[in-house]
Amino acid sequence: MMLEEARKKLIFALDVDSLEEARRWVALLHAKVGLFKVGKQLFTRCGPEVVHMIRSEGGEVFLDLKYHDIPNTVAMASVEALRLGVRMCNVHALGGREMMAAAATKVREEAAAAGLPVPLLLAVTILTSSTDDTLREIGIERPVREMVPHLARLARDAGMGGVVASPQEIALIRAACGADFAIVTPGVRPAEASVDDQKRIMTPAAAIAAGADYLVIGRPIARASDPAAAADAIVAEMAAALAAV
Repeated sequence: MMLEEARKKLIFALDVDSLEEARRWVALLHAKVGLFKVGKQLFTRCGPEVVHMIRSEGGEVFLDLKYHDIPNTVAMASVEALRLGVRMCNVHALGGREMMAAAATKVREEAAAAGLPVPLLLAVTILTSSTDDTLREIGIERPVREMVPHLARLARDAGMGGVVASPQEIALIRAACGADFAIVTPGVRPAEASVDDQKRIMTPAAAIAAGADYLVIGRPIARASDPAAAADAIVAEMAAALAAV
């Protein structure tokens, strides 16, 4: 039972560049993970077809396109994500309260009118590749540890269901937004895995213990000699952490 709960919380980052490769990973892992993250590279290459493929194989989709534009454009793009049947989709919190509120309101209105389930609407706070220096370069003087909970509160107040944030800021977000606000965490690496381009990272067990709702993991699974076994090991680690919470 705990293993199944943990599996639903694991999101595999489908960071590939063709529909054929995506299909291979979905066939291999659809029973091992809860969702597949479709990002900018794959969606730009394959478009909605990749979402349809994943769902036809029995998988669920986190559409990770980080919409950031004028409010109406982001609202209508989010409605199209709803119509694709994705389980999660996101916008960028730096787009502001009006943009996020427009998306949340329009998606819920369209879902109610069409009888569709509302996806988990997420706002990206600060990318896990970013540091205080990164923020200063673009004119944001507040450090990451202040910006993340600030943006999380803004997202919550705008009607978003959760945020995407580094596991190192989970406690700050929980304090700012409460227990019912979803936290999706990239920047998660098993202890033996390489850091790659992530800066603010944590192990799966530590992220779950800290209160993450979903973990996004890609390369530690994709680069393993046995990816299915690697996914199983991560789920087992997550389940043990859930049992200890």
